[in-house]
Amino acid sequence: MATLGLSAADKDAVEAFRKDIVEPSMTKLIILDFWAEWCGPCKALAPILEKVAADYADKGVLLAKIDVDANQFIAAQFQVRSIPTVYAMFQGQLVADLTNARTETQLRANLDQILRQIPVESDLAAQEAQLEPLLAMAAEVLAGGEHERALVIYDQIAEMAPEHPLVAAGRAQALIALGRLDEAQAALDVLPDDAAKTPEVERAQAALTLAREAPADDELAAIRARAAENPADMDARYELAGAQMAANDRDGAAQTLLAMIEEDKEWNDSAARARLLKLFEAVGLEDPWVSAQRRKLSAILFG
Repeated sequence: MATLGLSAADKDAVEAFRKDIVEPSMTKLIILDFWAEWCGPCKALAPILEKVAADYADKGVLLAKIDVDANQFIAAQFQVRSIPTVYAMFQGQLVADLTNARTETQLRANLDQILRQIPVESDLAAQEAQLEPLLAMAAEVLAGGEHERALVIYDQIAEMAPEHPLVAAGRAQALIALGRLDEAQAALDVLPDDAAKTPEVERAQAALTLAREAPADDELAAIRARAAENPADMDARYELAGAQMAANDRDGAAQTLLAMIEEDKEWNDSAARARLLKLFEAVGLEDPWVSAQRRKLSAILFG
């Protein structure tokens, strides 16, 4: 903004705008809220802007409120003709008009779209970069069957990011493997709703449900014998598949269920297929093992 010919007050306003808004926008996304004390719609919108900006602070979003009466020159430079007017600024340039986003849902959707397109520096991104190698190490240790060691690592990471879904899910999986099911449930119960709905946490919850259903070794042997004695007894085979799932014998469970589906796709309202899909969910839909089993299922259903 040129300052030649401006009053001292306007020059001060321009300098304050440069320092407080333009400079932070070099690395942050700034929400510019043009408002006035006498503006009713501005006052109605303000709590929404403040709440969402606070929720998105760790993603690199800042809220700047500009009183148009006290900053007439600034408002004129942005051609503000009515209020509330809300813009998004990044690196000194306007990147979006947010004026029509009058609800929290609309504003969040707009910000999510913007943040996917610009390289905003954020505390969350910095934390993710710091956690990434630690989480990879913990996951590798867990996959290698070193459950006690994995739990120690996840506990250490949890001190840095206690509500991170990958941390909570990994801790829960380690605790499940160690038979500490109540502690695993407690680790998942404290998560906020958005973290609880992530695939990793949902998979850990599914694994916990299966673990609670796990039979004792002698009970599993009895179930297996009963199914072997009468292969036509679909209920016995269905029970066997459930026991195999709970005992973490995913290959055996998949083999049992696929055989049942091949023999009778519609048995008990497709119960075998539903149980197989539950197994896929517990293992993880992106897992190569699940992809291989899905191909077998498709071959049975459509071959």
